Amino acid sequence: MFRFRLYVAQDTQNSVQAVANLTAICRASLPDRYQIEVVNVLKEPKRALAEGIIMTPTLLKLAPAPIRRIVGTLGKTQLVLLALGLQTSVP
Repeated sequence: MFRFRLYVAQDTQNSVQAVANLTAICRASLPDRYQIEVVNVLKEPKRALAEGIIMTPTLLKLAPAPIRRIVGTLGKTQLVLLALGLQTSVP
């Protein structure tokens, strides 16, 4: 099971795009094998600070190890897959 935590700032355009892009990537690459938790830093700022989140959107891949961090809207699917360890090279 892949576990992701996505830190967003309310419903800003970049945050909405990141949620949509991550959901699409997971549905296509990890059907029925993923869990996404979305954390709004405006509602939970202490939690974001505790995790070292200084920009949004920021994605943490929590499981399986190793933990990986990506900042941005996650719009470049191939690079996101590579960064998450779900793909070995960019085609």
